[in-house]
Amino acid sequence: MPSLTHDEAQRRARQIRVTAYDVSLDLTQGEELFASTSTIRFAADPDTTTFVDVAPHTLHAVRLNGRSLDVTTLADNRLPLAGLAVENELVVEATMAFSHDGEGLHRHVDPADGNPYLYAMSFLDAAPRWFACFDQPDLKAPFALHVTCPPEWTVLGNGPARSTVPGQWHIQTTHPIATYFATLVAGPYHSVLGEHDGIPLGVHARVSLARELDAEAPELLDLTAKFLDEFHRLFDVRYPWGEYHQAFVPDFNAGAMENPGCVTYRDSYVFRSRVTDSERGSRATTIAHEMAHMWFGDLVTMRWWDDLWLNESFAEYLAYRVCDATTDYRPWVEYGAIRKAWGYAADRRPSTHPVAGNGAADTKRALNDFDGISYAKGASVLRQLAVRLGDDTLLAGLRDHFRTHAYGNATLADLIGAWTSAGAHDLDKWATVWLRTSGLDTLRVSADGSGPSVRRSGDADRPHAVLIAAFDDRGRELTRRAAVVLDPVPVAPGGALVLPDASDDSWAKVSFDPATWQRMPDLLPALADPLARVTVWNALRLAVADAELAPELALRVVEAGVPSEVDVLISTTMSWALDSLVAFYLPDGAPRAGGMHRLARTAEGAMRAAEPGSGRQLAAARSLVAGSDDVAMLRGWLSGDAVPSGLVVDDELRWGVLGRLACLGAIDSDAIDTELARDRSAPGRVHAARCRAMLPAAATKASAWQAMMTDEHLSNYELYALAEGFWRPEQTELTEPYVVRYFDEIGGTAALRQGWVVAQLAGLAYPRTAVAPETLDRSDALLGRDDLDAGIRRSVVDATDDIRRALASRQRFG
Repeated sequence: MPSLTHDEAQRRARQIRVTAYDVSLDLTQGEELFASTSTIRFAADPDTTTFVDVAPHTLHAVRLNGRSLDVTTLADNRLPLAGLAVENELVVEATMAFSHDGEGLHRHVDPADGNPYLYAMSFLDAAPRWFACFDQPDLKAPFALHVTCPPEWTVLGNGPARSTVPGQWHIQTTHPIATYFATLVAGPYHSVLGEHDGIPLGVHARVSLARELDAEAPELLDLTAKFLDEFHRLFDVRYPWGEYHQAFVPDFNAGAMENPGCVTYRDSYVFRSRVTDSERGSRATTIAHEMAHMWFGDLVTMRWWDDLWLNESFAEYLAYRVCDATTDYRPWVEYGAIRKAWGYAADRRPSTHPVAGNGAADTKRALNDFDGISYAKGASVLRQLAVRLGDDTLLAGLRDHFRTHAYGNATLADLIGAWTSAGAHDLDKWATVWLRTSGLDTLRVSADGSGPSVRRSGDADRPHAVLIAAFDDRGRELTRRAAVVLDPVPVAPGGALVLPDASDDSWAKVSFDPATWQRMPDLLPALADPLARVTVWNALRLAVADAELAPELALRVVEAGVPSEVDVLISTTMSWALDSLVAFYLPDGAPRAGGMHRLARTAEGAMRAAEPGSGRQLAAARSLVAGSDDVAMLRGWLSGDAVPSGLVVDDELRWGVLGRLACLGAIDSDAIDTELARDRSAPGRVHAARCRAMLPAAATKASAWQAMMTDEHLSNYELYALAEGFWRPEQTELTEPYVVRYFDEIGGTAALRQGWVVAQLAGLAYPRTAVAPETLDRSDALLGRDDLDAGIRRSVVDATDDIRRALASRQRFG
């Protein structure tokens, strides 16, 4: 299927104006196929020619204004439409296929009880896989849906769902929506309903998660109510979509999707085991993020994907802001530790791109830009803009933007115009340096004849509004000042550490001199503010990636800093140290093995120092499991022996232990089967797949590889789990033959699968443990192919950059 280009979308938008979608689905025709009849009403310039998007299993009939069209003209999921009238009615009758890749109309059978569950994911160009449409964001229209299904099913969608007779449902939106927001959730879902401020609320999950959903529903509904109140206060525009449902669905590719009236989430957010406070906070920000989209994205939609930031950057910024204002979680710490770290990695790669105006010549390339730049960097840029404008001007512009463009489309220029009308000045220059220019500035402390100062370097003249703080050698704060760093900003001499962005407010690499890094093992644990520590941890990651800091010294900082950290910084720092610092940057053999042992010892110390039952204890325990080679301890935890007080070895932690034992060769497939018989859930199947891929046996590696490269029916989660478990730094000799095979075979996976999963698999299955010049050569050869899928290309570019950086570090530091 060719990817819709921007030029094609602009041409079609000039030709037609869609006024209504009416879609009828019959979901009772079996486990593989369903019937779909789409009636589209649209106005057009007379006698023009365009096309409708439809990706059927079988196309039965098409009628345009009562005239039958030749169904054999369908090519590449586009059906030509010629001889259009001023007002048109198009009826498309088709049989569609249920998907198993999380896009289109996805069908999942819960292994716990055999129940089927459906949900529709129409993003980015998946809508034509379940109904015919003009699939682009600026052809919005009201959407009606009629569903025939088993009578015991629950049905949800973009508007209120009403059952006329058992097994017959009707859903209709009052206002226009973009095709990529159309959704359907259907199956024997378990529901918890509520209401707030006149808005009907609901949370939904599969029946096998009923107990867990009932336990989590009070918090989910409470957060929903608080966030609605805060968005109403900020925007002065009420929630516009009637009911507000949140469905936690299986096999979901993204974290969530902002369908108006019916947000879909991955069902791992319905926690079935103990989690840390930061994981609850992360779920809260996801809920707030999707709710922000009800205004940014749904009410006012970007005209084309090059303004993706109008959706994602705003939702990201507002989610953390609203959570900070309404909950006791520490969302900005989680944002800096997880989201900014993700974005920094993206912004330093060859694939970096501007926040806005990134081109997006077609939809496939647009999908590649759903990354840490469009989310995390964009949110940081908006934090900087909020300081520049002040809240009154910021919010006045947003309110005007919503009222002016409600239920329509808008561009960056429209939003800048709204802020300018609200009193902002010189935003075009600001947008040029912050939104339209890619790359990462550096903030560092340097000294010359006039004394020490904070200096900025980078390709664009970006002003950074930051808090500059100085600390003594015991971590006590000596001075702090707010400043805008464009030209050098003087700082008082003295102090063991000067932090140029002590509250983690801007988007920049913070760079320290070698003497400061040498002192960091003593300084970092003494810093009281977790946001200051976030700044140092991100500086550490970037310094290692840029071959500016020796991995051995970085490891000493981790050993010193982790034991006193909050749970999210234990989790993120130890995960990076295990999966990147040790696996990539330390040489093979004794250095790597020694690094793993030191990290396991660090995690054990943090676990034993933590309060029993706390999130810090759980985060440290997970890290210990991931890095330990103590088989006796791991087996003891499974049997319940010598488990630290307060720690519960529940389903998720048990699977973590099993995975580590599998990697060490201390269990076999039979042990995995036994555990799966105990945990007959969908997550259990995914964990079992990962464990099998981790086993250091030629047969299990071959089986995992065969499934990744050839099994088009494998669920996405199981596919990802196989790739996650396959490459282990302890097993490089065993997996060495698959390095060449990756580069020979990965391109062919684009013929088996489509959409999100193609790029995801290419990234996860990349031979990340093969840190060698030959890997770079093979990557370059693969990237030289003209027929390589765009998603695979992006993943290989990014993974290759990691190898290149690791080799540069090893060359410099040994």
